[in-house]
Amino acid sequence: MRGTEKIEIFLEKLKADSVEYKELETRGYSLEEKKNAIRSLMNIRMPRELSDELVNLQDEFLQEERNAKGVVRLADIPTIKEAFNSNSAHAHKVSLWQGDITRLEVGAIVNAANSQMLGCFVPCHRCIDNSIHSAAGMQLREECSRIMSHRRMRYGRNYEEPTGTATLTNAYNLPCDHVIHTVGPIVYGRLNDKLCQDLQNCYENVLKCCLGHDIKSVAFCCISTGEFHFPNDKAAEIAWKTVSAFLEKHGGRMERIIFNVFKDSDMELYKKILG
Repeated sequence: MRGTEKIEIFLEKLKADSVEYKELETRGYSLEEKKNAIRSLMNIRMPRELSDELVNLQDEFLQEERNAKGVVRLADIPTIKEAFNSNSAHAHKVSLWQGDITRLEVGAIVNAANSQMLGCFVPCHRCIDNSIHSAAGMQLREECSRIMSHRRMRYGRNYEEPTGTATLTNAYNLPCDHVIHTVGPIVYGRLNDKLCQDLQNCYENVLKCCLGHDIKSVAFCCISTGEFHFPNDKAAEIAWKTVSAFLEKHGGRMERIIFNVFKDSDMELYKKILG
């Protein structure tokens, strides 16, 4: 069976599985439009049981997409010592890498989650939460839903994940081993000390999670700097300060900590800070 035929079968199964979009007309869609429709239907799907057939079709589709994007191994990511001869402490343990975090074959990648912890429901939204859930597959939302259900049983039905915590899940169709979800602070007005401490807690708790689960390499996204409006320069300073302090105490237990950036402006900020 050709790739296009498999994509069409998966799209039709997703439509049949949908509560609202069973009759979505996709005849005449280009291949890219069909892929966007698949991602959109995955994005809006509420947590509920997944059939083996749907999971198998999805996994085959996502693994082909992953291979098309290309997997980036840890060995292919230079340290800041190798990349630009940084004199920073622990330069041999730290990397700065620009690109799609879902391509990284590392111990864990960090997801900037929201307090509901179920991923982004906006079809094809460009936030990192959407990107990670879309590339991992619908099983990730299912696992997050189970975690939140257990926490609501313990803490009450209105429980939302607090800012600064770290939650470990499987990675499913991502090339990394795990995803660590953290809820960053939202900046509504002026930056203050509490918001800065909240962001520091995100980095600290993710790193503690790595220690607790013997994860040797982790890639951080730029937590809270997108939809949550944390100033990029201050966020980068907090990230490096927290990681540097962690490596002073626990450097022997980590192989690599990667600062993953997407924007050119963030790349330049981190180059200045890490140099």
